[in-house]
Amino acid sequence: MATSDLTDNLPPEFADRVSGATLKEGRATLVLDASGLGEEERAALERDITQRLTEREDVNEVRVVMTAQRSGPLLIAVGSGKGGVGKSTLTANLAIALARRGKKVGLVDADIYGPSQQVILGTADAKPEARDNKLVPVESRFEIPMLSMGHLVQPGRAIAWRGPMVGNALSQMIDAHWGDREVILIDLPPGTGDVQLTMLQKYKPAGAVLISTPQDLALIDAARAGQLFEAAGVPVIGLVENMAGYACPHCGEVSDPFGAGGVEAAAERLELPFLGRIPLDLAIRQGSDAGDPPAAGDTEMAAPFNAIADRLAEWISARS
Repeated sequence: MATSDLTDNLPPEFADRVSGATLKEGRATLVLDASGLGEEERAALERDITQRLTEREDVNEVRVVMTAQRSGPLLIAVGSGKGGVGKSTLTANLAIALARRGKKVGLVDADIYGPSQQVILGTADAKPEARDNKLVPVESRFEIPMLSMGHLVQPGRAIAWRGPMVGNALSQMIDAHWGDREVILIDLPPGTGDVQLTMLQKYKPAGAVLISTPQDLALIDAARAGQLFEAAGVPVIGLVENMAGYACPHCGEVSDPFGAGGVEAAAERLELPFLGRIPLDLAIRQGSDAGDPPAAGDTEMAAPFNAIADRLAEWISARS
């Protein structure tokens, strides 16, 4: 669905702000530049557009995503279409690998309902302080300041939050005292829910890295996540394939329990960069659980993360 198809009946002052629009299975998603608008103006604009679009026979749901230019660190989202594909492990290891390449990196664990970065980076016992009504990120031993919901709630406690509370928590972490950080990696929850929409509305990232396992179902969900970023005008930096190949520790034979090559093929089909693949290896899981991610060392398991970090560092440098 072309942008013009959804904006034909909008007043020019509305249509001129539209930077992306999609209509799929009755769901219309419009991305608008809200620069210069106050909260009341943004709310009124969203109500008006929603009302106009729901009058169409082919629209039964409307999503309005408002973005605005911001200064400060470069925000890079790491996302996936579904859980359990290794997104948090990738984010932590990329942050460490980038820091070892001289980048000043921070990390936000925006997986509100299942935070894990405080475990992976070994800061589970830390509590962030506040200064001037803003959080001060927790320092990890990898010289990467970070914030996670795991720092803000009691360990093991279920988080039963909805839209506004989720958005407020994300805002507190992104608007923290990040000092001289050049890049903030944002570990998103899986899917395309409230956290993703809040981030796109208030903190449009410079780019996104998507991770998936090779099997078809995971790829379908990853493509859905990619469509949301595309609709919001956020470039997908590239795709990463995880759990690609398992080497038996006893005989050394390599098998592919989740398949192989599916993400690379999808990247080629979608004309997106393929950043690399990460094997299914017990050492990666054990290192993450112990707060000792592979990218912090020089073992064989650090190599795939370093290769992906090199590609990401090139992209970041090109933006500077």
